[in-house]
Parts: sequence; C-alpha cells; structure tokens
Amino acid sequence: MSAYDDLMAFTHTTQALGQVAGRLGWDQETVMPRGAAGQRSEEMAAMEQVLHARRVDPKVGAWLDEIDDATLDEVGQAQMRHIRKSYARTMKVPAALASEIAKVTSRAQGQWAQARADEDVAAFLPVLEEVVALKRQEGQALANGGDVYDAMIDDYEPDMTAHELGAMFDTMRPRLVALRAAVLEKPAPARIEGIFPANKQMKLTRDLARCFGYDMSMGRIDKAVHPFSSGSGHDVRITTRTSDDDPFNCFYSTIHEVGHACYEQGIDDDYALTPLGQGVSMGVHESQSRIYENQLGRSRAFSGWLFEEMREKFGNFGMPDADAFYGAVNCVHDGYIRTEADEVQYNLHIMLRFDLERALMSGDLEVADLEAAWNDRFAADFGYAVDKPSNGVLQDVHWSVGLFGYFPTYSLGNVYAGCLNDAMRKAVPDLDALLAEGETEAATGWLRENLQQHGGLRRPSDTIRHASGVEPSPEPLLAYLEGKFGDLYGL
Repeated sequence: MSAYDDLMAFTHTTQALGQVAGRLGWDQETVMPRGAAGQRSEEMAAMEQVLHARRVDPKVGAWLDEIDDATLDEVGQAQMRHIRKSYARTMKVPAALASEIAKVTSRAQGQWAQARADEDVAAFLPVLEEVVALKRQEGQALANGGDVYDAMIDDYEPDMTAHELGAMFDTMRPRLVALRAAVLEKPAPARIEGIFPANKQMKLTRDLARCFGYDMSMGRIDKAVHPFSSGSGHDVRITTRTSDDDPFNCFYSTIHEVGHACYEQGIDDDYALTPLGQGVSMGVHESQSRIYENQLGRSRAFSGWLFEEMREKFGNFGMPDADAFYGAVNCVHDGYIRTEADEVQYNLHIMLRFDLERALMSGDLEVADLEAAWNDRFAADFGYAVDKPSNGVLQDVHWSVGLFGYFPTYSLGNVYAGCLNDAMRKAVPDLDALLAEGETEAATGWLRENLQQHGGLRRPSDTIRHASGVEPSPEPLLAYLEGKFGDLYGL
C-alpha cells in the first residue's frame, strides 16, 4: 500500500471513532439519565484523548511528509487539504487542554440545561467562566499570535474572518432594520389558535421529515431542549421540540434539522468516514437547513399544502384559508428566541451574538458582565427588555459546549441560501406548482445534485459558487426578504 492508502485507512478509523463520540453527545441530549452527567463528562474526555492521540500520531506526520499532493486526483487532493489542516490544528492544541475542554463542556451542557429550566444565570456563570477560559487558551494556541476569534471561526467556516463577517453584517443590518420597521408598522396577521397535542405534532413532523427527503431507515427523530442534527453517512439523527400552543416550533425546527440531515445523507457514499464525507462548513450546512425551512417550507406554495395537512389532523385552528395561514407562518413579531424568530429579524439575533462572543474571546467582555451586556444590546436592537434568562442569555446551548465562532455561520448560511434559491428557481421554473402539492423532490434533488453529494470536496465559498453560479453575496437574500415581506405586508 502507498503512504496515501495507509493514511486514508488510518483516517477512516479516526473518523469512525469521531462518529462514536458524536453519538455520546446525541445520547446526552436525548435519553441519557440525568444522574449520568458526571460519568458522561469523563467518557467524553476519554474519547477526546483517544481522538487527539490519533490525530497527532507521528505516523500521520510521516505519511504527510511522504505524500506528494500533486500526484493525486481532485478527490485525493481535497482529502489531503482537510487532513493537513486538521493535523496542523491538532498539533497546536495540547492533548491535556483538548481533553479538559471535552470534560468541562460536557458538564457545562447539563448545568446550562438546569440553569435554563430554573431561570438561574448565577448557577451557570461559574462553569461558563471555565469554558471561556479554556476556549481562550485554545484560540491563542491556534492563532499563534494572530486574531483569536478568527482562529475560532476557522473551525466552522474555513477561510472566513471576523472582519469579513463584520463587513457583511454592516451591509445587511440597515436594510434589515428598515424592513423590520416598515413591517411592524402594518397590522399583524392573525395567529393560529388552539391546543395541538404533542403526539399529533410528532406524527405530522415525521411526515414532514419524509416529505423533505429524510431517510428514516438511516435516522430518527427525538425530542431535546434545543433541536439539532447529529451524525453523517448512514446514521444521521435529528431532534425537535413541541409546544402545545405553538406547533410551528416543532414543524419548522424539524424541517430545519432535516435540511442539515439531508446534506449529510446526500453525500456520495464513496466519501463515507473520510474528511470529505461530511458538510464542508457550518455556513454551507446552514444554507441547507435555512433553504429547506424558509425558501421552501415557508413559501406560499408549500404552506398551502401544510395548511390542509394541519386542518385534517387538528381541525379548526383559527385560520379561514391558506392565505391567512401563509401570513401566520411568516408573521413578523416581537419575540426573544432566535430559533423562533421570523426571517426578517433572525439575522439581527445572530449579529447580537457575534458581537458579544467576539468581545468575550478578546477579553473586552467578561462572563460576569455577559447577562447585562446581552440585555442592553437586546433592548437597543429590538426595542423591549428581556423578561427572563431563558429568553435571553440562557436560551442557546452553544456557549455551554464551547462553540465560539459558530453563531455567525447561521447568518452566512442565510446569505448562501439566498444565492442557492435564485439558482434553484431558475433551474426548476415550476417549483411552486410542485410545492403546492407537497412535492419537494425537484428542489431537494437539485440541492443534492449540485451541492450535497460533493460533501467537503470544495472549499466553502467554492461550494456555493459551483452550485449557484454566482459569487456569494448578501444581495440575493436581501432582495428575497424585501420582495417576500413587501408583498405579504403590502409595503
């Protein structure tokens, strides 16, 4: 066997072990007994030790030295790009630090969930201080004298910087704020009314998952505090949540996570358990979840189909017709929760988090002052005060598990989705007629063929450029939002 073959065989096992570690995280969020949290943190730390040791194994360095990337085909060169970058990154982070981060974030996740349930920020801050201190250490090791937050962003969106994201957000913010103000001056659409039993919600949410192409023979849907998708290849699991008076929370969280899951399920099987066998970046990943949820799931055409499905399963819920239902699905409304935010205001929630975590990582903001900073910024951006911690600084799981640099990829995913939506609709001119019948395959098939199947073959921006045929830009997203909500609210 060649050095390349030996390296890929070794990497295959490392990737498989990484999937096992991910399954431990899924279990922790869904069915793990509460009393097992302490032991789970030890198990996660042990797995991280094993993975870290494999990633810095001297054999990997020797193979990398021996391989001439120029002799490889496009796939081989892409594999090497990922492996070389991962190896260089892992070599910068001490094994003890990687293990400690895994241990502390596992413990912090449980403490965050309890603090959120108890509305007790003070109970969470000590462990969050530990997480922030550890992540600052990691960022400093990775940055090697450069910008710490850039090093963190690179984990989730390679080749992207805080400066580029900040400039993009500065372009988007004025038009989003103006659109929000114009919409909120108009009468709000009627809201759905009634009680929607959780068991009926879960039945319909499984139907929706299948409708959007989620293969349940290689996945499952469970409940969690915070919806997420986990896994790749032939084992991709998602979670959702239910609220008796708000079924949209369940349905659109599910469609969102199905977008993530279908990306992973749609990757070429030849890439399984290799660096190419997973989404290339979180921004590209988010483009899939957001286009499934919004441009498809919240479209006038598809919402008309969903209206009939809900009326059949729940009876009358205060909506006279499909047009009124479309307004309810896309209602721009005051609210605190990012995952429940309408399309107009969603990115403003992300920009808030981007600025706060950037300040946290630079040391300009300390954990003890985080709640006050969040509340002040929220009041300034949205015009009303946070009423309780679970609607404020405790609402998201990300910081408890150390995902600093992750939040801005949500808005970047929206930008990418805008580009993809334009290209998809040009390629499928009768898309709305199909969506009105609950037929999504033309859209999801186009995404699978042009983006999903390629996994990590190309760099993130090249992935979007290849699929959409245009340079990634916020303009298609902003034009889509202004057109959709201008029409819906008569602007």
